[in-house]
Amino acid sequence: MKRVIIIVLALLGFHEGSQAQIKINSNLMQALMEAVGSATISDAQVAELSRQAIVEMDAKNPVAAANDPYTVRLNKIVSRHHTISGIPVNYKVYKVADVNAFATADGSVRVFKGLMDIMTDNELLAVMGHEIGHVVNHDTRDAMKRSLQRSAIRDAVGSTSGKLGELSRSQLGDIADGLLGAKFSRQQETEADDYSYGFLKRYGYNVLALATSFEKLAKLSGGGQGGKVATILSSHPDSQSRAQRVRDRARRDGLLR
Repeated sequence: MKRVIIIVLALLGFHEGSQAQIKINSNLMQALMEAVGSATISDAQVAELSRQAIVEMDAKNPVAAANDPYTVRLNKIVSRHHTISGIPVNYKVYKVADVNAFATADGSVRVFKGLMDIMTDNELLAVMGHEIGHVVNHDTRDAMKRSLQRSAIRDAVGSTSGKLGELSRSQLGDIADGLLGAKFSRQQETEADDYSYGFLKRYGYNVLALATSFEKLAKLSGGGQGGKVATILSSHPDSQSRAQRVRDRARRDGLLR
């Protein structure tokens, strides 16, 4: 999924209605310069950049309060899962109508209101399990590394001579264009599906929740919902095929007759 562009643009402080020149927070810019300037971006740097990006994103999105029904529901769903495969995980709800969810390399999971509105509790766990699978499998880490290393951020940062500067909107556009190609492969998506299936099975949930979540997304996508589900489906294999693959596996495992 196209998470990297969201993360990096959040780091850069880009938002609608911004001025032609956008001043970057010095701490974020310094961290970005250090990471991009290195031939090897460490896992710790990627996680730290992700953490700082999430702080920025949380500040710019309507986050459900602790007593909000959406937060209460999500906390109940994930009460057993604040550490997954050794990764500390934190969860929040964005009260945004889009049907979406994402996880970042620091273990942050963000679920959109629109997704919660159409999914059952187990289906939400299945979707979150898929996103966390990308983190556990290092897909998210590797995608960010590749994008940072090859993007126009290197040139933009270099033009400041190591000092805090301002990026033009055209430079931000170049960065966005470069990051749009950062998709997960079909194999990575399949492996993330497998992680979610194993996660559901390991904790005693109904694995068919993964199949029904795909079927709901396929129905929405085919029903002209367009932008509301485009992000979550944009780089994925066909959702109906994925649902059938889950059903076939469940049948082989004796979980479906």
